[in-house]
Amino acid sequence: MKVKSKNGSNMLIGERRQHILAQIQRDGRVLISELSDHLGISRITIRKDLDDLAARGLVRRTHGGALSVQGTALLDPSLREKEQKQLKEKQRIARAAADLVTEGMCVLLDSGTTTTAIARELRRFSRLTVITNALNIATELAGTDFEILLTGGALRKNSFSLVGPLAEDMLREVRADILFLGVDGFDARTGVMTPNLLESRVNRAMVKASVRVVAVCDSTKFNRHSLALIAPASAIHTVITDSQISPEDVEALTAANIEVIRV
Repeated sequence: MKVKSKNGSNMLIGERRQHILAQIQRDGRVLISELSDHLGISRITIRKDLDDLAARGLVRRTHGGALSVQGTALLDPSLREKEQKQLKEKQRIARAAADLVTEGMCVLLDSGTTTTAIARELRRFSRLTVITNALNIATELAGTDFEILLTGGALRKNSFSLVGPLAEDMLREVRADILFLGVDGFDARTGVMTPNLLESRVNRAMVKASVRVVAVCDSTKFNRHSLALIAPASAIHTVITDSQISPEDVEALTAANIEVIRV
């Protein structure tokens, strides 16, 4: 059996499902509505395709779409591998994050692609103190008049971040007005997670050093688990995410007394 897509090409069911799988592996997720529009196929048919892929263990079904099975694996992709994923969502999240900042604040930035985007948005300010464990973020802000404090520690080349006892000790000596924390997994019952144990310890110290903790993550990160727990959900005050977050996830976060900002 063949189906016809909007671009006029015919596609076998198996070919269509392979196409969908390739997109999930490339982008980390797909939405039923977007696939339906792109392929010119009914949403019911797309749901059947995703259910078939999920039954074979190739994807993980979510409300309104599907995620890569890598979402639950103990993967630690490099910064360069992550920087092009959900790029537009990260840019919108970054702008909303910068809106929470006022002149004179002490801002703590975790390493990661979303927090790097936030660093770029912070250049609209003239007087900030920025504490970070990310070498690339410090470099990004080097041309500003900000006071930049690096934590010190051992370099993780995968993420350009500094980890270890030196970083943790430094964070015990400071107090930040706001922390922007990028995470690889967020479960409202379990908490926020990351693939690297050393990174999780530094992140946990950041949480303890901050008055307000803001998790910045696109909607693909919800109901996704990773190796190391950073902190329970109760430690998070605000989440900034994209508009594709499911109603169920919003309800779970709200029930945990977490403010949800959708962009």
